[in-house]
Amino acid sequence: MIDVVEVLQHWHAGRPKSVVASSLGIDPKTVRKYVAKATEAGLCPGGPALGRAEWAELVRGWFPELVDAKARSLTFGVIDTHRERIADMLATNTVATAHQRLRDEHGLTVGVSSFRRFVASEFPDSSLRDRVTVLRPDVAAGEEAQIDYGHLGSWQDPDSGRVRRVWAFVMVLACSRHMFVRPVLRLDARSWVAAHVAAFAFFGGAPRRLVPDNLATGVDRPDLYDPKINRAYAELAAHYGALVDPARALKPKDKPRVERPMPYVRDSMWRGREWRDEAHMQAAALTWCVEVAGRRHHRSLEGAQPLAVFNAIEAEELIALPPAVFELAGWSTPKVGPDCHVKVAKTLYSVPWRYIGRPVDAREGERTVEMFVDGAVIKTWARLDKGRQTDWDDYPPEKVAFFIRTPTWCRRRAAELGTSVTEVVASLLEINALHRLRSAQGVVGLADRYSAERLDAACARAVTVGDPSYRTVKGILVAGTESESPAETDDGATAPAHLHGPTGLFDTATAS
Repeated sequence: MIDVVEVLQHWHAGRPKSVVASSLGIDPKTVRKYVAKATEAGLCPGGPALGRAEWAELVRGWFPELVDAKARSLTFGVIDTHRERIADMLATNTVATAHQRLRDEHGLTVGVSSFRRFVASEFPDSSLRDRVTVLRPDVAAGEEAQIDYGHLGSWQDPDSGRVRRVWAFVMVLACSRHMFVRPVLRLDARSWVAAHVAAFAFFGGAPRRLVPDNLATGVDRPDLYDPKINRAYAELAAHYGALVDPARALKPKDKPRVERPMPYVRDSMWRGREWRDEAHMQAAALTWCVEVAGRRHHRSLEGAQPLAVFNAIEAEELIALPPAVFELAGWSTPKVGPDCHVKVAKTLYSVPWRYIGRPVDAREGERTVEMFVDGAVIKTWARLDKGRQTDWDDYPPEKVAFFIRTPTWCRRRAAELGTSVTEVVASLLEINALHRLRSAQGVVGLADRYSAERLDAACARAVTVGDPSYRTVKGILVAGTESESPAETDDGATAPAHLHGPTGLFDTATAS
């Protein structure tokens, strides 16, 4: 705000108005406006000297809007009509919330900045309440780790030339301030969990409570009292025996011990260095955590080194690492399509047809992929990076009969039905098996309508008459002539039969 008293003092001392405006960096018109009031009051340059308090008293009379905030802003009068409501709201809510409710529920059209100025002027105690920072109590050794991602900067991959954004996964032990930093190029759930595993290995144990931000990689649904933890993250916590206790949404002061060192990590570890690849970044970060960050003199530790405090009191208080290695797994909720497949990553996996249209929980491990419905496993597959895995048993039998009845299946089924059936199927599949597969399927499929004995007899007769085809075998069974002897000619030779239907089965040629 312009100091009007200083303007008038310079003018009264005999300096030209243009010089006053130039020296104080204000507009000449503004100087003339303030000097006009003094001139109207009979004051002139070179007159009797006045003290600053006297000039201030005159200014309060000439320009009350510069002193009284309510007079200075026309909006204050609009806000003042809600004074009682504001007083009640500030007893339980922040200034921003009070403004939002007055705007939405009572039609207040004043901006939040003007509203804050009004509250600071009329309710000074309430405006200061929002600025209060409560120091977090000391945390016992091994009790807590605070976790967050921080943006490090951009990096150009020397191999591909692609510019990538690089983030730092940072875990800080709340007691010793010893930190673990892992640069990453991806912010997915797998990278989040892998960074935790690497951090616990770096510390040689796990803290009892993990305080992360509300990133979707760790928390599916933020909530003050009942947050929903990501399933992969929950598996990690259960494996190491830790409790996940997310910070409140948009409340960075809930985890100050990881928020505060982020600029330090960015400046000391990252900037001004050349990197070959992600592995190079991560290896250098581990060295930096021990040799640089771990050996700095930390003000909150009264000048002690975080690494020294960690080795002295915290390392032995961490939860011991479990003997079994944690398997990194990703969870997703794909929907079963009409083709009985779900998509997990870049691979399609079949599940039983009864779950078509339903979402399933898919757990993608390092070697297997498991599908769950209501907590029960409905299918397990060997994991593929890309492609398709299909189990024909997942389909209704009648839908996939043709696909599962391969030449091998037809031969095996024919052997179960009889030697003559085996002979007919073998002859059909002897040459161009795929082209005559339908005929072989049809022959063995007749066992669904006729007994194995009748089918075998019909096949035997078809072989005898020299026409071992599906139509001939079916015609014999329809006519019920599988037990009859073939017709013979006058010279005793067996006549060729045209067995292509239920009637006219034995139209023999007559010798002239």
